[in-house]
Amino acid sequence: MTKDELRKQLRAARKVHVAALPDSMRALVFHRPPAPLLDLVPDGAIIGLYRETRYEAPATAYAKFFLEHGHELALPRFAGGGEPMAFARFADPYEAADLEEGPFGLMQPTGNAPEMVPDVLLMPLVAFTAQGERLGQGGGHYDRWLERHPDTVAIGLGWDCQHVDDLPVEKHDRRLHAIVTPTRIYGPFA
Repeated sequence: MTKDELRKQLRAARKVHVAALPDSMRALVFHRPPAPLLDLVPDGAIIGLYRETRYEAPATAYAKFFLEHGHELALPRFAGGGEPMAFARFADPYEAADLEEGPFGLMQPTGNAPEMVPDVLLMPLVAFTAQGERLGQGGGHYDRWLERHPDTVAIGLGWDCQHVDDLPVEKHDRRLHAIVTPTRIYGPFA
């Protein structure tokens, strides 16, 4: 199966899974980073996150947690559709008043927010393996960013239904350091 075929199939499964979750359950999952994830976060680290779409694992509560514990936050920002992904300061995970709509229709830091390089990056995914392999949205933005910043600790957030036994992996695909789901943590991987 090709990566695009896998994405289509796994996005549909993710949608069904998330739609079946009661609202009370959605409020509880990904509420506070688990201790093994916190062990991967150095004091004073800049934390890169994402603004989740409807069916992605939510990162908003983690953003609030890390800000309350003294970390600076950064979100992806695109200058244009064909431009590389950068990260910029995100100071307001409560009201998101410092965000604007970006080229892909996603909310991103405003153009005057300073660029930042996260030490730890929490990433969305479409699928993952127990060995730390990740299937993303298909644009390659995170893989290219991680190639330019190899010292960044990359952690995937996903639903348990996104776990697969294996994925087609290419040379440019970057392995994650760990993956967090509502029920377990995979890794850390070397």
